[in-house]
Amino acid sequence: MVRAPAWCLCQGRRRSGDRRTWRTDRAVTLFERYLTLWVALCIGVGIILGTVFPQVFALIATAEVARVNLIVAALVWLMIVPMLLKVDFRGLADVRRHWKGVGITLFINWAVKPFSMAALAAFFIGWLFAPWLPAGQVSSYIAGLILLAAAPCTAMVFVWSNLCEGDPAYTLGQVALNDLIMVVAFAPIVGLLLGVAAISVPWDTLLLSVLIYIVVPVMVAQVVRGALMARGGQAALDRLLARLGPVSLVALLATLVLLFGFQGQQIVARPLVIALLAIPILVQVYFNAGLAYWLGRRFGVAWCVAAPSALIGASNFFELAVAAAIALFGLESGAALATVVGVLVEVPVMLSVVALVKRSRGWYERGIAADRPKAA
Repeated sequence: MVRAPAWCLCQGRRRSGDRRTWRTDRAVTLFERYLTLWVALCIGVGIILGTVFPQVFALIATAEVARVNLIVAALVWLMIVPMLLKVDFRGLADVRRHWKGVGITLFINWAVKPFSMAALAAFFIGWLFAPWLPAGQVSSYIAGLILLAAAPCTAMVFVWSNLCEGDPAYTLGQVALNDLIMVVAFAPIVGLLLGVAAISVPWDTLLLSVLIYIVVPVMVAQVVRGALMARGGQAALDRLLARLGPVSLVALLATLVLLFGFQGQQIVARPLVIALLAIPILVQVYFNAGLAYWLGRRFGVAWCVAAPSALIGASNFFELAVAAAIALFGLESGAALATVVGVLVEVPVMLSVVALVKRSRGWYERGIAADRPKAA
């Protein structure tokens, strides 16, 4: 039997391993739940540092090879690889047991979410809010929102699934399948939607970003995971994840400080920009979560699968979006700012979705019971 991450196997139980590992993991989980607070602090710190030490940020911006900023790339790797270590591709064996839930989530993630975000970005940013936004950045903002929605979340969904008591086997299998699809689908979807939005696509940089931020980290994570499991089993993997968890979060926050350091003057001059960029993100999250949840009820999917399905369908791989936006459009671009706004709003919005699916469980299961003969 394929094991899900140890901390999400059941509610209310301590994970296996020593007390120090358990305490560290619990602290990381609490840190993730309050990520919005830390992001808000990073905004302030980044703006202050960018104003006081502009020459330092200018120097950082020059550390590039083939349009990939080396400092940001290192930070993104520190963010992504620990997350990918949690993914066991043997979990794909459980996909068949939850084929309805998997099918719904795949439909939302790859056929609805990127295209709905492109439409929302064009409506809100390209038309409705355009008079209040800097004209030269409108297309860049749209590009950032498209990047944000083009890949489903990989790691934080384990937190959301655990909070809503979702089926861990389904969550693990769905994330593993999404990661495999992302390797081949991310670049074509981004290229298509940016082209439709009449935004120039630097294909060489886009493909390089996929290689650096998806393909290589997936391969490295699986090699390291396999070696650890062969030598020390799940306990060895848990110990490494406990050590890397804080490093991953610090890398995320350091990246945000850099981004807001570069964007500081623009934000101070136009604070309304962040609020306006948040609106299509909010609409997109609630729309996709609601559609996935409704489809689960309509097709008779068990609640413990439908709840994480709604969360996986709505959440975004913001670490990848931030890295791709920087590589494609630069540290000071509107695209980079739009993806960072996604980080800012994602955590509280997803926690609200968790609360909604938990409170509506009775309604959901009554509907399943009423439609059971039809679903069968």
